Amino acid sequence: MTVKILFAAKSDRWSTYKAPLEKALTDANIDFDLRTDFAPSEVDYIIYAPNSDVQDFTPYTRLKAVLNLWAGVENVTGNTTLTVPLARMVDHGLTRGMTEWVVGHTLRHHLGMDAHINGQDGIWRTEFPPLAQERPVTILGMGELGQDCARALSTLGFPVTGWSRSAKTVDGITMRHGPDGLSVALASAEILILLLPDTPATQNTLNGTTLAQMPHGAVIINPGRGSLIDDDALLAALDSGQIGHATLDVFRLEPLNKDHPFWAHPGVTVTPHIASETRPITASQVIAENVRRGEAGEPFLHLVDRAQGY
Repeated sequence: MTVKILFAAKSDRWSTYKAPLEKALTDANIDFDLRTDFAPSEVDYIIYAPNSDVQDFTPYTRLKAVLNLWAGVENVTGNTTLTVPLARMVDHGLTRGMTEWVVGHTLRHHLGMDAHINGQDGIWRTEFPPLAQERPVTILGMGELGQDCARALSTLGFPVTGWSRSAKTVDGITMRHGPDGLSVALASAEILILLLPDTPATQNTLNGTTLAQMPHGAVIINPGRGSLIDDDALLAALDSGQIGHATLDVFRLEPLNKDHPFWAHPGVTVTPHIASETRPITASQVIAENVRRGEAGEPFLHLVDRAQGY
């Protein structure tokens, strides 16, 4: 029987994803009909962006699963009309893109590149950075993205500590968990990378108290979620020198308001949510595999735990 798949996202995404999805579904030997305009009662799967027009899932009476296009699911987990399995996007293209961005900015701060790039003022600066093995890095959030970043940085020689809310083991990485483990992980974090999801439990993870637990002059890199940081507390920590610099790719409201103090602060680098993006070719392969699994009666990949929020 033909599997009917609804693509529910903004219209500009359809032209980007149509061909990669059709190829991936064909390669997976799925007999499919992929459209943007099915009658709800006909739909078997929804390929979904949370900002699409589909917000009430009640009419989708034969729906088997919702396959999120994005890694973030915070805008859909609370939807009480969604009662079928929800899979988040774990895309190896997105993961590699995130790792490249994180490694690049970690090395930028580790090597002190800003002083030379911005300091073309005739001063011969001869300060040498330490070796990577002497620069402790901490990653908050050890899902797929955090683990891949941790492995890449560890390969370069950085001593990496990973922190997660619950206990987890990652080969070659020093792991901490829970509130007490967070304090320990922060205490050594000369460079701190934030890759936690946006949930009620993770909001303002970095606040006045936790920022004070970090080494004086530490660097923060946030490609995770804007809600992880108390903006006012971060600005105060930057002004006092407790935090030496913050490179921020995500914000509570985007685009970042042109009057926000982050833009003008000398201790902040703003990047416009470009750390990584779902890649149509690789994301389509992930979606096709989940459709194949659903039709074969196999467990879906990357299912969201509604209680945890990710």
